[in-house]
Amino acid sequence: MQNTVLEENSDTCHPMFRAAPSGVEFNKLRKRLLRLTRQAIEDYSMLPKKPGVKKPKWLVGLSGGKDSYGLIALLLDLQWRGLLPVELIACNLDQGQPNFPKEILPNWLNANNITHRIEYQDTYSVVIDKLPATATYCSLCSRLRRGHLYRVAREEGCDALILGHHREDILETCFINFLHGGRLASMSPKLINDEGDVMVMRPLSLCAEEDLEKFAQAMQFPIIPCDLCGSQDGLQRNQLKKMLLDIETRMPGRKDSMIRALTNIRPSHLLDKKLFDFETLGLGE
Repeated sequence: MQNTVLEENSDTCHPMFRAAPSGVEFNKLRKRLLRLTRQAIEDYSMLPKKPGVKKPKWLVGLSGGKDSYGLIALLLDLQWRGLLPVELIACNLDQGQPNFPKEILPNWLNANNITHRIEYQDTYSVVIDKLPATATYCSLCSRLRRGHLYRVAREEGCDALILGHHREDILETCFINFLHGGRLASMSPKLINDEGDVMVMRPLSLCAEEDLEKFAQAMQFPIIPCDLCGSQDGLQRNQLKKMLLDIETRMPGRKDSMIRALTNIRPSHLLDKKLFDFETLGLGE
């Protein structure tokens, strides 16, 4: 991507930023998030490189949480600046949760002139029916939600589903797999779904959750809390979030170091025989 100076006036940013704070700290925060988002898009080849390829169309998952608000806002800002040549459509999946404020997202999307689709599917009842109250809802809820988003992406003619997972999501998933799954794996910034017809991409992969939290507060996004998995205590991910926060507090910069480690794999220094040929490794005779 070209190095373009991010101007600070209303002519070079999406209209939703015209009411944003104008202070130095917010401008630094927004620039940092935009830079890291662009870096992830470039590093993981989220845009087609071949000339003449049709303009990509992305379906952006919008849950009503801080991360997905930040995702659509940053993508729209990059698009406004001419740095993201894609067509964007936001999609919220109304999962039928009790007391879900149905008017908040449509009102916000319309107020900001954002192309969108609201899809109603009562996955809440399915999760509650299939799992006991003591079970963790996240896994089943996520699979059901993802399946519907894939379908919507197909129906809208989108090339990719764009999700708002950030740096901490990637690290927490890595530790969940390491400690509970017996494998070294995390979230990929870019992958193809099992059916092989929808790309899944995570442009916020390098962005810190703390920065997205500050960004959401400054932009005054109308956050909608999750009343399903978000209401459960003692989740593995929550425990690991606390662990990573404690590590970062004691040793600042460790989260960035862990992310760099995930980009610097040494198969010969691990124990996986499928990744390194230990059998033929030996001293020459």
